[in-house]
Amino acid sequence: MTHRPLDEPLRAVRPHPAEQPWNQPPAPDQVDPAVLGALLHRHGWQRRGGAPGRYGRWTPPGPGSGGTSLLVPESRAFPDSDDLLGEALVALSRSGSPSARDVLVGLSVPSDEIHWWRDVPTGPVGTAPWAVEDELRSAARGMLLAGALATRARAGYYGARHRRPAVASLDDVLVGAAPGGRRLTAFVPVATGRPLAVRLHQALYAAREAVDYQRATGGMDAFDAAVEAGVSRELTEALVALVRGSEGARIAVEWAPAVGVPEGGATPVEPVEFSPGDLPVLREAGARYLREEPSVPVRITGTVVRLRRSAPGGEGTVRLRVIAGAEVPHVRMTLDEEAYRTAGHAHLAGLPVRVHGRLESRGGFRRLADASGVAPVRVDEAERDRLMKSLQENAKDTDFFEEACEED
Repeated sequence: MTHRPLDEPLRAVRPHPAEQPWNQPPAPDQVDPAVLGALLHRHGWQRRGGAPGRYGRWTPPGPGSGGTSLLVPESRAFPDSDDLLGEALVALSRSGSPSARDVLVGLSVPSDEIHWWRDVPTGPVGTAPWAVEDELRSAARGMLLAGALATRARAGYYGARHRRPAVASLDDVLVGAAPGGRRLTAFVPVATGRPLAVRLHQALYAAREAVDYQRATGGMDAFDAAVEAGVSRELTEALVALVRGSEGARIAVEWAPAVGVPEGGATPVEPVEFSPGDLPVLREAGARYLREEPSVPVRITGTVVRLRRSAPGGEGTVRLRVIAGAEVPHVRMTLDEEAYRTAGHAHLAGLPVRVHGRLESRGGFRRLADASGVAPVRVDEAERDRLMKSLQENAKDTDFFEEACEED
């Protein structure tokens, strides 16, 4: 598990588009009738007649919907098409049905949809315990993060590598939850998130095939090949979290009808299913990925943000904020007395340092082993002033020179 460094500032929180009231439906001239029909069908609306070739009458899913219907034109070939579209969009915006909101999200932001289902008991009147809802959301977020990581590199275990840009790539994803804690939908905008949806789609099928291969033959070899498709420890952990405590779970990816099927995608897309019987294999695969991911030789440039050692002389521990050379925000390393002194002088002078070593998978790629060649890096005055200002601001809350050499 990875944690946000205590000294890292929190990102500003902006209002989520999916949480805004849908009192401003899309303009009729911006809506393709075929896309609206495809989204209504996807979200459970039923077509119940209408003039063939001209319009269809759609009713929402669920009980008590007999009195509600939409007239949706099949094309813009008739003069009243825009009027019918306008009336349908206004009716959707005023509907209390979650499916109506999901349709409007798909129209406003062309998105690939990722659906999760968990087979868990529900409470009175379709409610769910807080923990059940939270488990579903946490597992879904972990799966999206695993997909985002896989778009940046292929690895059996990422740890802290690539995590910051992967987390940032989820900012535009919209979420719609169904009552009961059994279903969740993520709307991944095609403009920014299609690679994530495609990679996650491929990784889920590869994970399913690798689990089937292990259960049939006892061999874990298929998980090695599955890394190229995007399977990782992060994905297996998310699958374990999704299935654990349930009778089974399904995940499906549906492509945005306004854009079509991407290269490498399939249609129709069948849900990928996992059961409690898959949990031992998924756990074993995750442990295998963690154990076998190799260390990475790197040359890192970073600013010294903390120095610690147990006595006035001898080796000490140094923490760097990484500027270049590795896809992690911070690393720790143990330096001998001379290198430790060099790092301390560079810190006092407001200069970054450059160091060679091996980024170890143990601990999430946050530790640099066999560190050597520590040397200050010369920068221009403007950059030096910026670094000094940053270090002084952090110094308000941090003791850089500490005599107690303890773990972060």
